[in-house]
Amino acid sequence: MLSTDLADLRAHMAQNPGAVIEDVARERKIAPGDVIEALPAEMVRIGRGDAFVAAMQDIAQWGEVTLIVHTDDAIFEFTGAIPAGEIGRGYFNLMQPKGLHGHLRHERCGAVAFVERPFMGKSSAFIAFLNVDGGVMFKVFVGRDKTRALKQDQLARFRALAGQIAAPAIA
Repeated sequence: MLSTDLADLRAHMAQNPGAVIEDVARERKIAPGDVIEALPAEMVRIGRGDAFVAAMQDIAQWGEVTLIVHTDDAIFEFTGAIPAGEIGRGYFNLMQPKGLHGHLRHERCGAVAFVERPFMGKSSAFIAFLNVDGGVMFKVFVGRDKTRALKQDQLARFRALAGQIAAPAIA
């Protein structure tokens, strides 16, 4: 990305930090990971992709969260506990017979981004697992309590995990 394009994207995201990442990426013909990296530095921390398994194992202990897969054609949301997983046959396998289960290509994870930003008038916090092409594999959002506020115990775990595997963004 040219430095003028990057500066314009950073300015746009500073003015619109709650913009839908995938929409901005599609409009500008860039990867969603570029949009995440352009968020104001205080809103994002990015760690290496090889932290995928550690992050998923930690998230499996958080309780009810929302996992979102956003493609050009659909947005899938799952609210519930993320099951524990293990590596086998080239995949990170979510080990649960019902509910959320599946096989994730963990080796294609290029980065793990921790994002705290306003979204639709509320604070939000999510982990975006970015693939090696800069796309979003999926996002895991910190859950909300009955008043729709972020669950403070999960937010603390989110921040602790970010501190373990991610560095603050470079402005």
